[in-house]
Amino acid sequence: MAQPFVFDNSYARDLPGFYVNAVPAGGPAPELVLFNEPLARALGLDPQALRGENAAAIFAGVDVPEGAAPLAQVYAGHQFGGFSPQLGDGRALLLGEIIDPQGRRFDIQLKGSGRTPFARGGDGKAALGPMLREYIISEAMHALGIPTTRSLAVALTGETIYRETPLPGAVLTRVAASHIRIGTFQFFAARSEVEKLRQLADYAIARHFPELKDGANPYLALLIRVRDLQAALIARWMGVGFIHGVMNTDNAAISGETIDYGPCAFMNEYDPKTVFSSIDSQGRYAFGNQPALAGWNLARFAEALLPLIDAGQDRAVELATTAVEGFAAEFELKWNEVVRAKLGLRQHDAAIAADFFALMEQAKADYTLSFRALAAAAEGHDHPVLAPFAGWLSRWRPLLVEDAATVLRRVNPKFVARNHLVEEALAAATAGNLAPLHTLLKVLQHPFDEQPGFASHAEPPEDSSTPYRTFCGT
Repeated sequence: MAQPFVFDNSYARDLPGFYVNAVPAGGPAPELVLFNEPLARALGLDPQALRGENAAAIFAGVDVPEGAAPLAQVYAGHQFGGFSPQLGDGRALLLGEIIDPQGRRFDIQLKGSGRTPFARGGDGKAALGPMLREYIISEAMHALGIPTTRSLAVALTGETIYRETPLPGAVLTRVAASHIRIGTFQFFAARSEVEKLRQLADYAIARHFPELKDGANPYLALLIRVRDLQAALIARWMGVGFIHGVMNTDNAAISGETIDYGPCAFMNEYDPKTVFSSIDSQGRYAFGNQPALAGWNLARFAEALLPLIDAGQDRAVELATTAVEGFAAEFELKWNEVVRAKLGLRQHDAAIAADFFALMEQAKADYTLSFRALAAAAEGHDHPVLAPFAGWLSRWRPLLVEDAATVLRRVNPKFVARNHLVEEALAAATAGNLAPLHTLLKVLQHPFDEQPGFASHAEPPEDSSTPYRTFCGT
């Protein structure tokens, strides 16, 4: 069989002391459940080399492919506001890195592949449902045009793992621009290991932002670049009603990609206080809190970088504070761009936007359907979800861009990963029926198209009286 990956493992090579070597645990009966052939082709991989029993053994963590250097990365993190000085990959292994045909470097990581020295008492395994969930939602986010880690494959291991009930064990193969997190910097900052902190920052700049290397203050520039990427990312999340659910600093990638799809979900009825995560009892990561929490995380990143930003503590704090304080303005700029586009306006109108959100909240209107219905409204057609918006629509229409209906349909998705459909697909797949999963994935690949044969996939659940709750899936 041809070698499935050509690895070039810069993290392992350039950052000794930033990880521990480990090997995946594997399982007795590997079986490939999902394989993302379009992603494989985009990465320059040979799909034929990634199918069959041999490939299943790799994706299930049974066989380590040639050239891999499996390792568990170390990091720290603030989790729900409390600092944990050592976390790390407890159930994930970075197999290595590949370079795609455009010269871009990507991590290939196994998630759910067994215990590592950072497992913190867990078994390091994962159940099929949560791994399929990450596959579904990460690929849905990609189709929506939102920066995200992606899913290459899900494989069964042949093991039964035990949570509340016995469940089939599985491994997800995740692809990311990197797995460097704010928490990675926090780990070394908390130990006052300034030279390792500098080494990590230099590596991150060289890998992600090489244009910053020769600037007057590359570490301050790194902070500002990550700030701007996070502002843009959160604005894009909120534009599609996405709630991450666990915005800890160890779940904030400096690349600006969405990472770690645990208790995430998409909002149905618009309410800024919406929370789905079963572990977010205080609503820390509610929909409307996401910008503030991203800014809070950025402040923690700034604290970690202080020794690099300037040798003088006071000057470092001054520079970092100014950079962090710029987050609010940067987010507002990005959010206004998102909202202007979603409303089809020639230019941003704060009053029109604020009134639209207020009407949605008062009417308990569906977030996705409300924005999607604007295209029909721009053509002069009524839509039931916009019935409470009559006065607003008369103010809105004169402000529209040319050919507004076409523009609005390109910006506002008809389909998102509706929570009830995701749960139905996962329940069926866990019971051995993959048909609903494949149908859902097919629909989510084209979120802006009408897809008339799948109208039900665009609708919220008929019964929303029972609150929807998500779990981390660990």
